Amino acid sequence: MGSARATIALVIWFLGELADNPEALLAVFAAVCVALVTGIAFHEFSHAWTAYELGDPTAARHGRLTLNPLAHLDPLGTVLLFLVGFGWGKPTPVNPYNLRNGPRRGNALVALAGPLSNFFFAALAAIPIRMGWVSIVPSLSRIDEASGNDILGLFLFYIVLFNVILGIFNLIPIHPLDGFKVALGVLPADLARELQKLAPWGPGILMLLIVLGWLTPYNPLGAIIGGLGSEILELLL
Repeated sequence: MGSARATIALVIWFLGELADNPEALLAVFAAVCVALVTGIAFHEFSHAWTAYELGDPTAARHGRLTLNPLAHLDPLGTVLLFLVGFGWGKPTPVNPYNLRNGPRRGNALVALAGPLSNFFFAALAAIPIRMGWVSIVPSLSRIDEASGNDILGLFLFYIVLFNVILGIFNLIPIHPLDGFKVALGVLPADLARELQKLAPWGPGILMLLIVLGWLTPYNPLGAIIGGLGSEILELLL
C-alpha cells in the first residue's frame, strides 16, 4: 500500500482531483472523519475497559467506559487532527496502583489495549474488503453515480487505513504515547527507571520528529509508520 507519506500524497491528490466535485469531496471528508473519530473513541474506550477489568474503576467513574465519541474526544486535539494531521483524544484517567497486575505491568497492559484495539477495529473493517464483498475505493469521482458498494468501500478503506496508522503511532515508545508505558512495563526494572528519566523530554522529542518530517526530507516517524503500516495493510487487505 506504500509508505505513510505516499498514502498522504495519494489522499491529497484525490482531494485535488475532487476539488470541482463538492459532493464527492464531502463523501471523502465524511469517511475520514468517521474513521478518525471512531478510531480514537474505540482506542480510549479500550484503555478504560481494560483498566476496569484489571480492578481500577477510575475511568468508569469519569464516564469513560463508553463508546460514545463525545466522551473521549479532546476539542483542541480533534481540531488539530483534521487541520494538521496530528492530534489526540482526551487522556483516559487510570490509577495504576489499583491494577491487579501491579502498577508497572498493569499500566503496560492498559496502555497496550489502545493500539491493539485499533488493529482489531481495522481487521474487522477489512473483512468485507478481503472477502471481496466490497471494493477498495479510495475516492469517488462522482457521488451521484456511486453505488452503495462504492460508498461502503470508501468508508471501510479509511477506517482500516487510519486505525492502522493510529495503532502504530501510539506504539512508538516516546512519552506520552502508549508505547512508552508498554516499554516501562516490559523492560527490566533498572532499564525502565532509566527510560522513565526521559519522560519529561518526550513531548519535545515527539514534536521535533513530527516537524522534522514536515520540513525536511528526513521523516523517521513516516518511515516507521509507513514501513510497518504497509506490512499490516498487506495482511489485512
